[in-house]
Amino acid sequence: MSPYTPVLATLAYAVDRANNKVLLIFKDSKHGDTELTKYNGVGGKLEPGENVVAGMRREFTEETGLVATDYRLRGTVSWPGFGPDGESWFGFIFLVEGWTGDQLKYSVEGKLTWYDLDRLLSLDLPLWPGDRYFLPLVFDEQVEAFHGVLPYEHGEPVSWDVTVIPAQRTA
Repeated sequence: MSPYTPVLATLAYAVDRANNKVLLIFKDSKHGDTELTKYNGVGGKLEPGENVVAGMRREFTEETGLVATDYRLRGTVSWPGFGPDGESWFGFIFLVEGWTGDQLKYSVEGKLTWYDLDRLLSLDLPLWPGDRYFLPLVFDEQVEAFHGVLPYEHGEPVSWDVTVIPAQRTA
């Protein structure tokens, strides 16, 4: 058996609690992008020698124009077979709750949109099919962290296995 050597990436969801909105990018500009015509958080591949937080902050700024100032790692997802050529990906999923700067309306990846958090999982929003498994965990304050495995075959998820670490309660 060969070693598991996935593409390492980050994915961040900025949330505006005052207005109950989440910042999504509608991927509509990079031809050949497997995410074309889907909404997603912002992020991308880590660069060699880059740590996970630095990679998330770099991608967040590149794609939104904003600088993340308040963020936390919510979990990880392993996506075996996710890539267009069957390559595996491993993502570090962040929630961004504070930022500075001026938001771009449009980035090289696509159009940025503030979407109602309550409608995030509505069936009318084109998301990656697998996102519906882990997205509720990103915003669930009863969850300290989650670590999931979401294998893909032919662009579709085939199973979901997750370990959820509950938030610690203080008396």
